[in-house]
Order: sequence, then C-alpha cells, then structure tokens
Amino acid sequence: MPVPATILQILQRNNISFAVTPTEPSPAVDNTVCQVRSQLLADQHGWVQVLLPQKDMLDLERLAQELGRTLHPVAAAEINAFLLKHNLQSVPAMPAWQGLPTLVDLNILRYENVCLNSGDQAELVCVQRADFQALIREANLCSLSCPTQTISSDARLDAQQIEHSISAFTQRRIQQRLHETLEIPPLHDTASKIIRLRANPQADISDLAKIIEFDPSLAAQVVSWAASPYYSAPGKIKSVQDAIVRVLGFDMVINLALGLSLGRAFNPQVINKAQIRDYWKKAVFMAAAVEALVTSIPRISRPAFGMSYLVGLLHNFGYLILAEVFPPYFQNINRHLEANPHLAPGLVEQHIVGVASCQITAWLLEYWNLPAEVCTGIRQQYNPAYQGEHAAYARLVYIANHLLLQHGPGQIVRHSLPEELFESLNLSREAADEAILNLLSCADDLKSLARVLEG
Repeated sequence: MPVPATILQILQRNNISFAVTPTEPSPAVDNTVCQVRSQLLADQHGWVQVLLPQKDMLDLERLAQELGRTLHPVAAAEINAFLLKHNLQSVPAMPAWQGLPTLVDLNILRYENVCLNSGDQAELVCVQRADFQALIREANLCSLSCPTQTISSDARLDAQQIEHSISAFTQRRIQQRLHETLEIPPLHDTASKIIRLRANPQADISDLAKIIEFDPSLAAQVVSWAASPYYSAPGKIKSVQDAIVRVLGFDMVINLALGLSLGRAFNPQVINKAQIRDYWKKAVFMAAAVEALVTSIPRISRPAFGMSYLVGLLHNFGYLILAEVFPPYFQNINRHLEANPHLAPGLVEQHIVGVASCQITAWLLEYWNLPAEVCTGIRQQYNPAYQGEHAAYARLVYIANHLLLQHGPGQIVRHSLPEELFESLNLSREAADEAILNLLSCADDLKSLARVLEG
C-alpha cells in the first residue's frame, strides 16, 4: 500500500519537503540517517506517542521522570484494532498524529536526515533535519533513549557479570542471594535422571519410559503432547512408550522431558498465569521453528535434531531465572521488553539488571552438566557473528526468532538476515521462509501444545 493519505496531508499542510523510500531492514551504515519509530504508551490519563531512533531502547524510567507519569506500552490487541480502524500496517512516526501528545527523543536531532515510519511496512518518509524540527515544533523534546551500542556483554566475563549484577541487586542481601542463587538450586530429580540417561550410550526406550512414568505429571504431558492434533497420530496414545514409539521418537521425548523438567526448577512468585502462558508459548513455537529449520537442511549437513530442539525449547529459560533472582525488577524488565519489541531481550535485560538472561541460563545449564551444544546455543542466540564451536545451534535460534517475528502477528522486522548466515547452515532462505510459514499455519495446534505445559 502507498503512504497513507493522512500522513501525506500532514506533510503537505506543514510545507515539508520529503522523499518516499523503500523500507530496508538492514541498510548500509550511514551516520547521517536516523530511522525513527513510534511507540504508543498509556496510563489513566490517555495515550502518548514517543518518537525515538529505531535501533535505540526506550527507557521508561527516564520517561517517568520527564512526565511524572508511569506509562505502560499499549497492548498489541489495542494497537492492532487502532491500525485496522485507520487502514494502516504500523504506527506512523508522525508528530501529533491523530492528536496524540508527542515526545521526541533528542538523539534524533543528531542526524542530518530523518526517515519516519509512514504507517506502511514497505515505505519510509524521509525529511531533512530542519523539516523534521518544523514538524515537531509543538512536541516535547527530551532524552528518552539508550543507544544499544552502549549495552554489551562478553561471554568471557559471564561469571563476573552475573556475580556483580546479583551483588548490586541489594547490598543488604548479597550473601543470601549469592548462596541461594550462585550456589545453584538443586536440580529436579527427574531432570537429573534424564541427564544421566542422555550420557548412557546403552539407554533405550524402556529406560526413558520408566523415568518419565515415575513422574505422573511429566508422563501426562508427554502423552498429551503426542496426542496433539499437531502430530496427527493415528489412533489413541495410551502410554509413554506408545508416545515414544509411534509418534515422537526417543530423541524428541528425551529432550522434551528434560526441557519440561528444567522448566519446573524455578517457581518464582512474581510471575502471573498470563506470563507463564506466554513463556511456554514462546518455548513451544521456538522449539517447533528450530525443528522445522533443521528438517529443511540437507540430511548430511544437519545439526543434531534432538539437541537443536532442546536449545529451542530452553531458549527463554532465563526468563524464569530472572524472575527468581531479581523479583523487584522483573515487571520493569517486562515493561521495557513490551516497549522495545524491536530489540533483542538480552539488551533490555542487561540495561536494567546488568546481565542478560541468556548469560545466566548458559552458566546454570553448564553447571548442571547439560551438553555444550545447548549451553552455547542459548548463550550466543543473539549473536549471529559467533564463530566458535557449536555456532550452528545459536544460528538456528537466531534465524527462527527473526522469522517468527517477521512472519508472525505484528510482523516485527529488526533487520534483514545476511545470506552468509543461511549459507553457513547449508539452508536456503526460501526453504527457511517456507518452513516458518507452514509452521505458523498450525499456530492454533502449537498454542494447544503450549497449554499442555502450563501445569
């Protein structure tokens, strides 16, 4: 669709010279151009629009200090209804659009040229800085964003960053938190047995079935999983052994059971039912997406299927850990994640508590003796440039996450994926897109699977 008429009218009414350019998810680096996004927030007094650089993180604490109001991101369902009403694909980054009070981040004015979200996913409206200043003459200018390049982590320093972050959490409870968290909670008995079974090359289906059947809750989940419409198994699934032999296979079940058992390692009090539901939904969709991508890779080049599936299922395990370790900050992390859906969660987490959940997760899983493939895949899941051992698992999660965002509800595109990322996996971009689109056509079945795991 072309640039919406309402946006063109605003530009023409203000005598703004502009150019319409295609949206390019990953343009060449140009320090003179700023791509601007619009974030809608609300409280009991109404909606507010914030304009800030596309790649930067909106800092809700600075916003609260500036306005004296505690604003929350407008729910996706409300925004979608709003866009549908105005026949738009995305929220235009246009000052005072629809009469909304507008705050503009000062970082935008450091650029000579400004490209604004037009309300159409495919096109940007580009203006010079002077014209942008004319557009925002009635808006409030303030410092609201944090450049993401100032937020970084180094895998070599994970242990120090985790320890420092927990220590800074509250000086009055340093020793208590270090003993409770850094000395590791006990691993669930079922998970311990499965990890030992994984290391036994003589293990067979009956060994796995015995462990799972000893845990009635886990057994019920595995049987329900196999009986899901997503797998379209003929006949009734009557037992765990039936689920393994007829539907899922040994490799799938051992990794599924391990992922579910680890999911019960933490029971944070600050997580509500909706957040638990969202946690398992993301875990299930990512595991299925990674599974679909691995299946699209020629057999001779495929990473280990079960290991890939487990990385996908545990990719967001750190969400539970953060809730356990940093409960006072947990809801603030969630608010910032909702306000910055274009950013990798690790950047937001590190900005707020000084450590990313993927760092803590990899460190903890390594302590629990999970395979290096899983630890590396989770630790490096936001780092497409990682070249070390087991990089394929991290790249699978990175690609799966990107394509789920791009093709899923809201069609969030952080950037385009480089061709060499696909080539490194011997995976074609077309096959990857097709795999994820096919997966999303079964979204209702996957959501049903996730509900099985909510406990």
